[in-house]
Amino acid sequence: MIEILLLNFLFLLLPVLTFLIFFEDRLPTRHHKFIYILLSTASMFLCMAYPIKLEVGFIFDLRFVPFLILALYNGYKTVFPLYVVLNIYRFFISGEGIIQSFLFSTVIFLVVPLFTKKYIQLNSRNKVLYAAAAAFFTMFLYLLTLSFQVPINQEFWELTLYAIITYSIAIMIITTLIEKIIANMKARETFIYSEKLNIVSELSASVAHEIRNPLTVTNGFLQLLNTSKTISMEEKKYIEYSLLELERAEKIVSDFLVFAKPQSNNMVYSNFKEEIEYVTNIMTPYANMHQVAIQVNFNNSLYKTFDKNQIQQCLINLYKNGIEAMKKDGGTLYIDVSERKKKIFIQIGDTGTGMTSEEIAHLGKPYYSTKKEGTGLGMLMVYSTISKVKGKIEVESEVGQGTTFLITIPV
Repeated sequence: MIEILLLNFLFLLLPVLTFLIFFEDRLPTRHHKFIYILLSTASMFLCMAYPIKLEVGFIFDLRFVPFLILALYNGYKTVFPLYVVLNIYRFFISGEGIIQSFLFSTVIFLVVPLFTKKYIQLNSRNKVLYAAAAAFFTMFLYLLTLSFQVPINQEFWELTLYAIITYSIAIMIITTLIEKIIANMKARETFIYSEKLNIVSELSASVAHEIRNPLTVTNGFLQLLNTSKTISMEEKKYIEYSLLELERAEKIVSDFLVFAKPQSNNMVYSNFKEEIEYVTNIMTPYANMHQVAIQVNFNNSLYKTFDKNQIQQCLINLYKNGIEAMKKDGGTLYIDVSERKKKIFIQIGDTGTGMTSEEIAHLGKPYYSTKKEGTGLGMLMVYSTISKVKGKIEVESEVGQGTTFLITIPV
């Protein structure tokens, strides 16, 4: 019995190890769900193929561990294939308990994914505890239904206790490993992204200054040439086009300059009140042009040291993006600044067009923009600035409903 139980546990570890060794860094994120389904199905199938046969006539295995985990982490669409495979293979195995297995798996399939959204928002420790609690209660209910078909004696209660403990411990171990893998993936992504931002920061200042000087000279000569009376109107038109392109190039160079390291003469110790008021005042006329109302709620007493110019430009970019997302029909731009547990929370939300999950995933990458005329440097600057104050950005968006940026800055 112990050997088969350990074999079942090995089958549970197999998907985790396989994903970690072969798929973690080799497949795009969008393909991960397919791999989760495939590996979890294989794990569940193997657990059912090598069950523990009890003297009371029933079989016991750890098939519901991958089923529960996938239901908690990914919801209905991902766990549905497991639900189908589980019941088809259980019917093929036959024997006592087919009806109970079908009813129990159906209850898990219908109920557990209802908590997926709340579950994935928990921290790692709570995820492990909640998964263990889910295993405990589901196995207790399952064994309770079996008690109506078998004689209730001391042996039955011993088996029940062992089964509940085994499932709880197994799901705690697997969930802990999954959380470690997720944490490592996020840490690696954060490190790589930070390194990219550091390179941009180091190169941008020197390159931008070198480019700006000849741009300024060229702009000056073209403006002088444009005032000449010896050139035709058609030639003046070409000069005006050249000046417009130079102005656009100057804007891109200015965007690069904000990636420079924070300057000591710009550093302030502030609670963001002055910066929010300044950006709100200068962006209000632009918002009025697009029938957008700006609502600000400020409730923060925590202070932080930062580069004032960079933070103001960061907020301007977020305000501007929110306003432009509502320029067709107008709307409201919400700004909420609050504090909680030694952290400053800046929430900027709009009621605009919203974004898809793929668009959100690409935010902050160089030259990626959801606007046709955008360069993507604005959002790259936003992520770079928040990274410099050790903060993080979370984005919630729904197409047609709007977008909310939540900036968390530790003090």
